Amino acid sequence: MPKELKKRGRREEKKRKREQEENQSISKRRKSTEGSDVEIIVDNDQQHNGVDYILLTGPGEIPFYGLLDEEEQEYFKRADTMLELNQFNDAEERELFLANVYQEANGKELKIANSQSCSRLMERLILMSTPEQLKALFQKFSGHFLNLAQHRFASHCCETLFLQAAPLVSEELTAPTGRQSETQTKVSTTAEELFLNASTELEANLGYLMTDQFASHTLRVLLVVLSGRPLVDANTTTLLQSKKKENIKISSHENPPSSVSGSARTVPESFSAALERMMKGMVAGVDSTYLRALASHPVANPLLQLLLDLEFRQSGKSKAKDASSLFRKLLPDDPPAEGTESASFFNSMLYDPVGSRLCEVLVKNSPGKTFKALYQSLFRKRLPNLAKNETAGYVLTKAFERLNKEDLQEAVQELCSNMQLLVSRSRTSLIKSLVERCQVREVDTQPLAVALKEAYGQQPAERLNKMLQITSTGSQSMSDDRRKQMANQDPTRAHASLLAQSMLEASGPLQDLITEGIVAMDNPTILQMAKDRSATHVLQKSLACSGDTVRYRRLMMPRLVAMTLDLATDPVASHVVDAFWAGSEGLSFIREKIAEHLVRHEATLRDSIPGRAVWRNWKMDMYKTRRSDWMSEAKGQTPEKKKSGIELARERYAAQKQVSTAKGGQRKGTTSLRTGANPIVAAGQG
Repeated sequence: MPKELKKRGRREEKKRKREQEENQSISKRRKSTEGSDVEIIVDNDQQHNGVDYILLTGPGEIPFYGLLDEEEQEYFKRADTMLELNQFNDAEERELFLANVYQEANGKELKIANSQSCSRLMERLILMSTPEQLKALFQKFSGHFLNLAQHRFASHCCETLFLQAAPLVSEELTAPTGRQSETQTKVSTTAEELFLNASTELEANLGYLMTDQFASHTLRVLLVVLSGRPLVDANTTTLLQSKKKENIKISSHENPPSSVSGSARTVPESFSAALERMMKGMVAGVDSTYLRALASHPVANPLLQLLLDLEFRQSGKSKAKDASSLFRKLLPDDPPAEGTESASFFNSMLYDPVGSRLCEVLVKNSPGKTFKALYQSLFRKRLPNLAKNETAGYVLTKAFERLNKEDLQEAVQELCSNMQLLVSRSRTSLIKSLVERCQVREVDTQPLAVALKEAYGQQPAERLNKMLQITSTGSQSMSDDRRKQMANQDPTRAHASLLAQSMLEASGPLQDLITEGIVAMDNPTILQMAKDRSATHVLQKSLACSGDTVRYRRLMMPRLVAMTLDLATDPVASHVVDAFWAGSEGLSFIREKIAEHLVRHEATLRDSIPGRAVWRNWKMDMYKTRRSDWMSEAKGQTPEKKKSGIELARERYAAQKQVSTAKGGQRKGTTSLRTGANPIVAAGQG
């Protein structure tokens, strides 16, 4: 019998022994939720980049719903293209087309949602569907949400369905009893019941779904819907989807039939109970060690952020005292003083690219007693070290928002001595946060201005050029697309522009640093600054910022007026010309001079898209036809509105009618007294 083919040598034999030992190692198992069949396997030997990852077994194999045949795929692809373009003659034609697509998709909804080529069609159908169609589709998905949420393409359909159906719950609650949704004639189940059924379906497997690459997004959307939080919000969006998510849109200015609102929603009490039940199901039976491992998990971390935020929103900061709360399980020590287990965990997360985001939520929402202990033990003595680190700097920025005036003054003094290091490492977002908080707390910004002056240089023009990193003239030989690409790939320039704009808002020495730099620049550099995608916002802000800037505007406006034509015909710099109006407030003679300059080059302006926008924003047609009205607006006066011919005719008619009415009343109020002599007319009494 032939022998097994093996490589000889001591190294190969040791390698085989290691593999056998790894296969025979016993993994520690622990239930994720009570009564759940999902097992969480924690493998202490497996590490990825120094982070322990939790290996989880799923609820079972995802069923296969079948494939669409070639004809069906071709039909649905054409329908997807037509819905994307949305070039229907009227709403009735679109509704008829949607009804036909739904009829063709009847019984194939799950196949379409799982199809790589047709799942986008399902998302667009959901975006354009009526409430009746949304509920019908929701019922088709019911019973399959656990499987659909784990699918790469179907999970996006579930998210869109939850977001679009959420406003229906509020509509059913606020609608009068007699007028409650006409859709219930065909679909008897309410939107509230549909969402509750979906949450019940997912409850048994929450432990696994928390770390699933696709299902975790669907779970976050469902939690937001149940909580009543705004669906369209900057903070909510970052938690619900990643930057790589493809946003399915429709080419139309019309709102979809079920538009997602950006304000808080009214939700029934059953939603609050379901949300509380799901939150307890994710945390119950899980100890601090496991939750802290999830804190550095790239998929579970955003869900923990959302859970913490919802925990404080639903129950207030008093929830932190509850030993079963997520906050207390992450930070069991009260207060988390230096040397405690909680402080050690928080400190380890400060420098973790994933875990630091959870630290931001903890700093933002933690009770005052806990925050003070964290700041005293982990922040106060290490401000320079934290500030120079890119990851920990974001957490420190959140901490600045909660400091009182005395602590903020101390932090400013500490960081001003290390400003050179912060500038060299481009920590402009942290400096910007300091500037903004000093404004709010009314802290003296003179030390900050001195430190920035020393860090960026003493020469005003060179200082501002170094701060904004204005594109050199050599890059003008590049194509516009290449310059845009390079600008988009360099976020430091955008952050520097935001820092300069915040300094302009802070009246005083910080504002003078920017305005002095602009005045000291020569005209070619100013023109280049106006055409730079990042630096142009600083120039616009300097013309419209608050504070005592009359002297600066009197110096800059005449120089900028000479560049009006070059600025007005550039896609970026044309916005600077729009800012001329605010910059010349109280200087009507400069506004008139700019208008004359625009009129002289009317043909050139009308030949370019930016030029036409400038012509419209400056109301130059009014300047040519009704100059007196334009001059009144330029001087800040409200021009008297001239009445049209029909309005004058109406006034004459009303005046004549009033006169005739008065004469008629006078005739009725007189009596004729007949005597033997001539009749005497006397005014009637009574």
